Amino acid sequence: MKLSHDELKGLMKNKLMRAGLKEDHADMTAEILTWSDERGYHSHGAVRVEYYSERIAKGGITVDPKFEWKETGPCSAIFEGDNGCGYVASTLAMEKAIDMAKNTGIAVVGIRNISHSGSIGYYTEMAAKKDLVAIAFCQSDPMAVPFGGTEPYYGTNPISFAAPTADDRTVVFDMATTVQAWGKILDKRSRNEDIPDTWAVDEKGQPVTDPSLVNALVPIAGAKGYGLMMLVDIFAGILLGVPFGKHVSSMYHDLSKGRDLGQMYIVMDPSRFAGLDEFKKSMSQSLDELGDMPAAEGFGKVYYPGERAVMRCDKAYATGGIEIVDEIYNYLASDDIHYDRYDNKNRFAE
Repeated sequence: MKLSHDELKGLMKNKLMRAGLKEDHADMTAEILTWSDERGYHSHGAVRVEYYSERIAKGGITVDPKFEWKETGPCSAIFEGDNGCGYVASTLAMEKAIDMAKNTGIAVVGIRNISHSGSIGYYTEMAAKKDLVAIAFCQSDPMAVPFGGTEPYYGTNPISFAAPTADDRTVVFDMATTVQAWGKILDKRSRNEDIPDTWAVDEKGQPVTDPSLVNALVPIAGAKGYGLMMLVDIFAGILLGVPFGKHVSSMYHDLSKGRDLGQMYIVMDPSRFAGLDEFKKSMSQSLDELGDMPAAEGFGKVYYPGERAVMRCDKAYATGGIEIVDEIYNYLASDDIHYDRYDNKNRFAE
């Protein structure tokens, strides 16, 4: 099923509102979910709506949160999320961080006690569109074995950064510190497709290709990825005084409770360093040089982070719209809020 931006967003917004989310919060959330799907990040798009709707309906997301902005210094702040919708809290916190960075040159903003916030590249891109550079860290529940370990301790713990250029290109990098995000495995499950044997392991720690047999994810590049997982956990967990490591709440264990997740933004104004015009000019030059580099065998070219996502978006709309699997479309178009598929499940929704 192919849908336009407005069609897909409208279906998701309606479902989230039926679950209990306020209209403005549902609209903001649906916009970010659509942003993910149209760029090919289907693991963080419409596939998530039923889960969110079940958690909202069961009280695990505060539908009328008391958000609070606390400035803790001239360039630092905490955004208290009251376990409200993570998409909304993350967006509002980034808007505040952008204003602070414009005023002081840098903003270090922690967001705490929120629910899942989706693709964090959306939030760093917000800053880049305002001529700022940004990095974001986001913790998640344990599903990856640390290097040398046998049990999950850290989550996929994503990292994102974004930067503007002197033209219409924007660098947006967003990665899990596992070889692959769990959402990608969830997407493969929904499509009845195998996964590469480098993504995850079974209960014996052996590589698997059947997504239904996944017991734990693995860090990127072994010990290096393990170190990055710890970095995210420190910045987005321990530093903010929220649960960390194996203590981070499960996405699926009890959907009636808030998740108390943490997220961290560092936003900087290039005009306080190289100068905005010089920075953007150099960014464009860098992307040009990368794009002009002879490609290795099997590669069409060297892409900058975020380039292929824009290409996927353009292609989707040029060929009839955003591709959504029938099962997800049928759910979105139905009158049902959810089907009790996620509550009291394990870390892999089983």
